Amino acid sequence: MSAPLQTLKILDFSTLLPGPYASMMLADLGADVIRIEAPNRPDLTRLLPPIAEDGQSAQHALLNRSKRSLGLNLKSPEAVQIVQQLVAAGYDIVLEQFRPGVMDRLGVGYEALRAICPSLIFGSLTGYGQTGPYKERAGHDVNYLALSGLLSFYGRSTPSQPPPPLPVQVADIGGGSLHLVIGLLAAVIRRQATGEGGRLDIAMHDGALAWNALGAAKWLVSGENPAPENEVLNGGSFYDLYQTKDGRFLSVGALEPKFWQGFCQAIGHEELFTPGLDFTVSNQQAFKAHIRAAIQAKTLAEWQAIFAKLDVCVEPVLTTEEALTHPQTAAREMVVVVSVGDGRFQPQIASPIKLSDHTPAYPFTGTALGAHTQEILSTLGYTPAQIEALAAQEVVAYPPTD
Repeated sequence: MSAPLQTLKILDFSTLLPGPYASMMLADLGADVIRIEAPNRPDLTRLLPPIAEDGQSAQHALLNRSKRSLGLNLKSPEAVQIVQQLVAAGYDIVLEQFRPGVMDRLGVGYEALRAICPSLIFGSLTGYGQTGPYKERAGHDVNYLALSGLLSFYGRSTPSQPPPPLPVQVADIGGGSLHLVIGLLAAVIRRQATGEGGRLDIAMHDGALAWNALGAAKWLVSGENPAPENEVLNGGSFYDLYQTKDGRFLSVGALEPKFWQGFCQAIGHEELFTPGLDFTVSNQQAFKAHIRAAIQAKTLAEWQAIFAKLDVCVEPVLTTEEALTHPQTAAREMVVVVSVGDGRFQPQIASPIKLSDHTPAYPFTGTALGAHTQEILSTLGYTPAQIEALAAQEVVAYPPTD
């Protein structure tokens, strides 16, 4: 079966995590993605450890797998012309992550490229969107989460210390990357039906607000702010993490009565079943001490042996190594081996999208900056001498040949 997105041709101007994660998802499903990079401003992810044997950052190699790299200095008119030629050649989806107005100033904004391709789909992923008083403001994941209200009821109720940042970039990936992919595919479907392209305005702050759906619903209807350990799903109920005898942790998500009953029986506290059905915070907090004491009486391995035989929504908190080597991870083929080149390979997280009769392909890991510059320019009709001249003028870039 052919790749589901093999007809999509995308120019990706994004850097860091949100945009590259989105285009990685599209490339995994067959989209032809050309990543345009500035030779004099390398993507920060290229510098993050660990660095693999091929000299590339493992994080960069993951986020930019299966994408061809084109090194372009967009401040030169010749580079702008190359972008225009690519759009004319069928690369009719653009993904960018600059602050509002930057692409316009470079000469490769929506209106400029739309004049070449009226059906162009132009996806802009920014912190705060193309409008509003914060549109020019810098930010990162933790800032968008802070302004979304989500961090206000994350952590424990003890006010002495603020909670640490979340270990995953919820606003970047959940609020930004995923909404960008959904929006781009929605725009593609509309274009197939109407012939019209359009501009997407995705703000990571908007996405983070959308992820605060339950907390927002509470305040919008009742005027009551969610608070740490004051909600059913943030530690205000028995739905929580509990420390074991050996300092590890167990996750308990036994919300439904049948699961809760089985859990109470497993820890030897069947008397907690009835009070556990009352989800008022004061009631829940009153008996959680019994759960903490019970869980702390055994090691994680002992609890795993007990709960392996039960279906009650209780699981160990795994390390990354344990998670990646878990039987479920292996069965779902969520770790793949991707070619680095020269006969070398690198293990990476796979695409989580399982589609019947199609297996995502991962032709190569993220490459050196401009690794495909010559190849791409050749398809546009540039001769080797012209490409060499553009490189000498610092319009394009590619790795030196041995």
